[in-house]
Amino acid sequence: MILAVATVLTAPVASAQNLDAGKSPAKLFADGCATCHRSPRGLAKGRFSLTLSWFLRDHYVTSSDSAKALADYLVSVDGPPPRAAAKPGAKPARSEPRPPKPVQGQ
Repeated sequence: MILAVATVLTAPVASAQNLDAGKSPAKLFADGCATCHRSPRGLAKGRFSLTLSWFLRDHYVTSSDSAKALADYLVSVDGPPPRAAAKPGAKPARSEPRPPKPVQGQ
């Protein structure tokens, strides 16, 4: 009995495997986030990379390194969507509204 306990206590401790190791941030997004989010754009919502990293580590990824990489990726793509290219023959968008026309008296 003592030998069995000694063997168990001296056996190498099994370490947890990092399932996210070696994945690019885009792959981390595709594997873990794309199910609910169509695009990474706008998910950072102006948050700091550090606080976003903490949130991701607590809820979505398996390591601090993966959380940091994913947070940096989300911050890097954060911003408004790119403007669509103008179609040929389309009217250019106005940059400023025009003032109203003066009211003509009768």
